[in-house]
Amino acid sequence: MLETPIITLTTDFGLKDPLAGLMKGVIQRINPNARIIDITHNIQRHNIFEASQVIAMSYKYFPSTTIHVAVVDPGVGSMRRPLLVVTEDHYFIGPDNGIFSPIFEDLKSNFFKVYHVTASHYFLPMLGSTFHGRDIFAPIAAWLSKGVESFKLGEEIDDYVKIPAPKSVTSDSNTVTGEIIALDNFGNAISNIKTEDLAGLADVNSKEKFTVEFNNEPLSLVSFYAENETGKLSAIINSFGHIELFVFRENASEKYNIKIGDKVIVSLA
Repeated sequence: MLETPIITLTTDFGLKDPLAGLMKGVIQRINPNARIIDITHNIQRHNIFEASQVIAMSYKYFPSTTIHVAVVDPGVGSMRRPLLVVTEDHYFIGPDNGIFSPIFEDLKSNFFKVYHVTASHYFLPMLGSTFHGRDIFAPIAAWLSKGVESFKLGEEIDDYVKIPAPKSVTSDSNTVTGEIIALDNFGNAISNIKTEDLAGLADVNSKEKFTVEFNNEPLSLVSFYAENETGKLSAIINSFGHIELFVFRENASEKYNIKIGDKVIVSLA
């Protein structure tokens, strides 16, 4: 572990209630040396898929041995299992509901282990079954950050839940078809078409070689947001390597009624 271990939090708790703060309090009581970083607490309520995408886009930017706690858990209190995922570089703690599916996909050719967390002597005493973020996930993260070994927290499993993610499709040597997978706080619409998909068609740095199509309309593919100030829908490769649709200084998803699952097509010009 790092001398000052890092624990990240990703939840759908919002900031109105004390839930996120209570998780931090539990962690600090167990390990006052832990550094806690909020990735976000504004995941759409119960949206496991959105949380999984946020975690997948975020975790690689943290130091090795960071512990990532993700709690979007509509099945809290049911038979769904608490999980600890151990990789060569990171740890992930959360419910067994598919929230770590992109992590499993990223690491399918690398080392990782998945544990069903059962070491209840590390949990907080539970007054009810509605807040496993406080009572299970936060204390497990804290004890892990203090050096408790992973295998002491539960039993290794291989039947964890995976949610199949929509994949972009290269239909021929000229076209990649994908779909919108996330809408951010600015109303930008993020697709599952990535730079590696475009690299299969042409040099990604030569944007004039590509055309982007949404709702049968061609869009400009620009290098930065202010490059197109017309108020029309445009496309950009964002800082996570995804094709993103935007309107400069406006909410693209509202203005153009963009929804999760809408089709996006990138072709050679």
